[in-house]
Amino acid sequence: MTSLNEPIAPHGGTLVDRQLRGEMKIAIADRAQSLTQVPLSPMAVSDLELLATGALSPLTGFMTQSDYQSVVQTMHLSSGLAWTIPVVLPVSDAIAEQVAEGHEVALVEDDRILAVLEIQDKFHYDKNVEATQVYRTDSLDHPGVARLFRQGNTLLGGPIWLVDWPKNQEFLDFRHTPAQTRRMFASRGWRRVVGFQTRNPIHRAHEYIQKTALEIVDGLLLHPLVGETKADDIPADVRMESYQSLLRDYYPPDRVVLGVFPAAMRYAGPREAIFHALARKNYGCTHFIVGRDHAGVGSYYGTYDAHYIFDEFGAGEIGITPLFFDHTFYCRKCGGIVSAKTCPHGKDHWIHLSGTQVREMLERGEMLPEEFTRPEVSKILVEGMRRKIEAGHTDDHDAG
Repeated sequence: MTSLNEPIAPHGGTLVDRQLRGEMKIAIADRAQSLTQVPLSPMAVSDLELLATGALSPLTGFMTQSDYQSVVQTMHLSSGLAWTIPVVLPVSDAIAEQVAEGHEVALVEDDRILAVLEIQDKFHYDKNVEATQVYRTDSLDHPGVARLFRQGNTLLGGPIWLVDWPKNQEFLDFRHTPAQTRRMFASRGWRRVVGFQTRNPIHRAHEYIQKTALEIVDGLLLHPLVGETKADDIPADVRMESYQSLLRDYYPPDRVVLGVFPAAMRYAGPREAIFHALARKNYGCTHFIVGRDHAGVGSYYGTYDAHYIFDEFGAGEIGITPLFFDHTFYCRKCGGIVSAKTCPHGKDHWIHLSGTQVREMLERGEMLPEEFTRPEVSKILVEGMRRKIEAGHTDDHDAG
């Protein structure tokens, strides 16, 4: 067991590094020019970066059939290690016909070679089974299920080696790898670090949760997801601007690290909560905040299913301490941010806005209530939504 004076061990015990360097990188990149090229979807590009940097340790590549089936059915890798989300490389029928087990292929983003994959496994899979097991629904209205059914019918599994970074390297100043965040925490003397996952702008309830957690740990990793999300989610650049504004004036600078998590959202609810926790463990966090309807969408999951799923694993299987938070909001009678666990008053005293209500207000150019979010953040969101709407109108004119 890791002592308090030692950093938390990565999941599986070793931090994976699949980035090629120096002469080896040059040699593999040159060899990759003659290989069959496999185009990557935006989610596969995100997964590739996470695999290469060790954020998905102990995975060294895309899952083989034994790991895939075990994860779908049992939420464990074939080795028995806890893992809840398939990390796979789907390909079209045309690509599948060109490659075979034992072959190497070049993984490309718009004809740019990013990595080489050694195919250890090439297999078909049941999309209906994955949908019902991982997403708990086979409805095409669920964005994760819809993406699953759009992707190829064959999966390629095997280890990868990264030869080039994806082209969309936004937020370079905040794109810390797990090795880098671990060094940051060590240099600050942090032994206990809490990670916070978000795909939304920070509002007052988030601030309350984060600062409550900061009372019991040494530091906070504010780690917004910046990979592919739904079209109606607030753009990542707007969210990042809002985070920086809030941190500048309302957080102790020596107790917070802002980084980006270059993952795509799967909207897998409870299973994705475990996935997010394990990734933050690899980044060096000892604690992880799990809020209401974590990684959820619509009404596909129960409000606290993302809390309950942690009970399905044995002691020590996850290896990072989850901090469960209830529904938080501003209560007029309490005069501050509270939670359903601490507020004795009814909903008629609460100020709570749904994601839809927030988007509608921003689209109308309306500032959000100060009880919901800081005015500095609200201004950034209103301006960001204005730019998004204007860009959409420009795209419509161009298309016409």
